[in-house]
Amino acid sequence: MAQLVVRNIENTVKARLQRRARRNGRSMEEEIRDILRGAAVEAPLATGGLGKEIASLFTGAGLDSDIAELRGHKVKPVHFGS
Repeated sequence: MAQLVVRNIENTVKARLQRRARRNGRSMEEEIRDILRGAAVEAPLATGGLGKEIASLFTGAGLDSDIAELRGHKVKPVHFGS
């Protein structure tokens, strides 16, 4: 296994790491190893782009039939002003 030395850690950071390790019932060294393992986990890469990701959120959602009130009505232009 590799060794890693980190110098110039602030005293407040060290104290928080010690408290966190104590809370989790571990040595500070094991706590830091756990933190580093978690930080080194790589998130899976998006495979299809944003549009495909958004579309996948709505797969299976929607209407089963056409909206009846929109069928057969004549389009009326909108008039603005006087």
